[in-house]
Amino acid sequence: MSAQNEIRVERIGLATLYLADCMEVLPTLDRVDACITDPPYGIGRDKGMGGGGFDSTGKIRRRPRVYEGGWDDDAPDAELIDLIVSLADVSVMWGGNYLPLRRGGKWLVWNKEQVMPSYSDAELAWTNANGCSVNMFTLHCNKARVEMGFHPTQKPLALMKWCIDQAGNPQTILDPFAGSGTTGVAALEMGLKFIGIEREPKYFEIMCERIQRVVDAPPLFPFSCDTTGRGTQDSQACLLPLLNQIGEKV
Repeated sequence: MSAQNEIRVERIGLATLYLADCMEVLPTLDRVDACITDPPYGIGRDKGMGGGGFDSTGKIRRRPRVYEGGWDDDAPDAELIDLIVSLADVSVMWGGNYLPLRRGGKWLVWNKEQVMPSYSDAELAWTNANGCSVNMFTLHCNKARVEMGFHPTQKPLALMKWCIDQAGNPQTILDPFAGSGTTGVAALEMGLKFIGIEREPKYFEIMCERIQRVVDAPPLFPFSCDTTGRGTQDSQACLLPLLNQIGEKV
């Protein structure tokens, strides 16, 4: 997205979404509880070859990746990484092993239970969250692919919810490389505020649609709770008839 374009802002439920380069937006933001993001790694993931199984001779079959744009040409530089880390109490950055991180930290591991030699066995995220030096999340890559497909490097929803859990008890989540919005979907489904920044219009539109679907979805339980975890008076009034009906049938 060129600097000449105006920044587009969409507010959907608890989400504030920016169509812009994150370098334009980040300096304007207040501090947040957590940044959970999957930035470009600068390793040409938008080009090259992907695994396609094995051929009849047992060799790995390769097939070209055809993705739009040059979104993985360059990784964020150290200045941008420092800015992102300074804005959040806790940061989780996937691909941290490729990024110019200047601070010590810990590692989160997504174990993909991968058997194909043409794909990675695991992916790494750097974090400055409290806890063990290495934490692992296991989700078979085939199960992950069922819910993926909006973005070439999209992470599973369950993985991003796990990342949010690693941040303790955040209330506002920032993703400056939001892509198709999986971090935002995870945040909203957990009842948290979300700030997402994406510079590619195609993926920004997908993110808006996904966030809108979460907002429009009927609540699993049609009542609210106050800060103590107890239902509010209105919700209690709604539940009493239902509980009475259940009691009559037991």
